[in-house]
Amino acid sequence: MGSIVMQPPLLIQLSADDPLPSPHTAWGPHSPAPGLLAIGGGLSVPRLLQAYSQGCFPWYSAGQPVMWWCTDPRMVLNVDEFQLHRSYKKLLKRLLETNRLQILIDQDFLGTITQCAHLPRKGQSGTWIVHDMVQAYTQLHAQGHAHSIQAWVDGQLAGGLYCVSIGRAVFGESMFSHQTDGSKLALAALVAMCRAEQAPWIDCQQHTSHLASLGAKPIPRPVFLDHVDTAIKLPALPWKFESIYWKFLGID
Repeated sequence: MGSIVMQPPLLIQLSADDPLPSPHTAWGPHSPAPGLLAIGGGLSVPRLLQAYSQGCFPWYSAGQPVMWWCTDPRMVLNVDEFQLHRSYKKLLKRLLETNRLQILIDQDFLGTITQCAHLPRKGQSGTWIVHDMVQAYTQLHAQGHAHSIQAWVDGQLAGGLYCVSIGRAVFGESMFSHQTDGSKLALAALVAMCRAEQAPWIDCQQHTSHLASLGAKPIPRPVFLDHVDTAIKLPALPWKFESIYWKFLGID
């Protein structure tokens, strides 16, 4: 008797008006593309809001159609488990005491996402933040659901990140550094704000060793989706940075 060959599930192709399928139907761990949910459908603001409200995100390369993903497990940073090492906390405290660090939120979203797109990545020949992505998330920013955080040290841009937020749900997208650990300064500011404003998780989408070193951990997709469903219904974060937020990282 011959062996049984398991076929991957049919790939759903979306038109601009088709809703995304349930995230629970994304391809499983033994499929050719674990977590893949559907392709196509464009990157309009309503589409992006629908996707993130269901715990899904777009990820594809130049020359490919839009691909929608909902990975299982999901990499998430519980902000109470953020690992800020003692030496780095001392550095951060020195920068604050000498007024050398400035955190800017939503001052230059286009510049932030563009720098994330152009930053070389280890082991990658290109970027998934293609031109259409930059345009789409800039439009999402204009609607108040995509945000940038920049860290400036001694008047120089050290690093930054951008993310998506609906209610109290925060979805991290990408970071860049121009100085050593510059992006960590921006992430520390985001964590401090989330702790202060009771937004408990930052979605990291997929596992990387860097995120794991900062305290991010994989959780089952159903647990993540339950969190998203609750968090998106809560009041939106203020998206302004107050110096008092630093005390939520133990920095006075």
